[in-house]
Amino acid sequence: MTDHTPAGPELLYSEAEGDLRAAVRSLLADRATPADLPGRAEDPGAHDGALWKALAADMGTAGLLVPERLGGQGASHREAAVVLEELGRAVTPVPYLTSSVIATETLLALRAGDLLGELATGRVGVLAVPLSAGPGHEPAATGTVTGVADAARADVLLVPRADGLYAVDAADATVVPQNPLDLTRPVATVTAGTGGTRLADAGAAREAVRRGLLAGAGLLASEQLGLAEWCLEETVRHTRERHQFNRPVGSFQALKHRMAQLWLEVVNARAAARNAADALATGSPEAPLAVAVAQVYCSRVAVHAAEECVQLHGGIGMTWEHPAHLYLKRAKADQIALGSAGHHKQTIADLVELPAPA
Repeated sequence: MTDHTPAGPELLYSEAEGDLRAAVRSLLADRATPADLPGRAEDPGAHDGALWKALAADMGTAGLLVPERLGGQGASHREAAVVLEELGRAVTPVPYLTSSVIATETLLALRAGDLLGELATGRVGVLAVPLSAGPGHEPAATGTVTGVADAARADVLLVPRADGLYAVDAADATVVPQNPLDLTRPVATVTAGTGGTRLADAGAAREAVRRGLLAGAGLLASEQLGLAEWCLEETVRHTRERHQFNRPVGSFQALKHRMAQLWLEVVNARAAARNAADALATGSPEAPLAVAVAQVYCSRVAVHAAEECVQLHGGIGMTWEHPAHLYLKRAKADQIALGSAGHHKQTIADLVELPAPA
């Protein structure tokens, strides 16, 4: 008798994903360690072009979601999620989420082959919507958009307008940097005018933007997972080495309980993030629900892990020289990126037809 029970999500990492992780981690260990973060963050507008080229073009990670016939790697959201886990671990200041996921996924929905090929080789594309915009976002009525992540690094802007989606050369737009909370992910105000190449009409553009933001929100959970994992590992390492009363502070029962609780949260966050990545990769009809669940949970865990990292490092965790404060700022900024927790809770309520929490 044939079993027609549908297969469940695949949450384990494949051997190829493990190899990809090792390669990305090795690159970041050489060029973008957490210890380097405070120095890099002093100039929020700085863009490490050599690091981006090595990651995006030389390693080919920018084209993971792009089909091979268009010059990409023909992989899936699962592999892109692995890259984002590693970028989250190092809070790496590169436009991977904005260009290689959100902008790329938007163009995939429109089958915009030429632009996809360019983004796959490391050219930076940015969807001109606020970083806070979640799936279902409606474009602004004006030509000016605030809070656009990585706009200052963009080569091309994808600009939603009332009559469709346009590709605008970044040199033809006005980009004014803003003061961000997260110094490693710069935001800017973008005024794109009325020029550019029309890629889609209003209906197709709306669906493409929704798909791009959905993929972005789903894979942001993997970035949050990587951030939380680093914070936990770094905190455990520090509390083993730091001594008080002639014993490691990590041996105190109260701190053991706090770190054990955080470990459980990180394990659960990994399951939620992997489920979202797998649902996106397989085109599951449950993808919107998986993404919303992952965002509600992983955003909270990332903030908690970063808070514990700062607090359990004691005095050094409060200093500007230690990277812990940058992890906390990234976690807090990510908490409202691509839809707040309230937005995603409302999405869950609508999808399962239950009242949303107050």
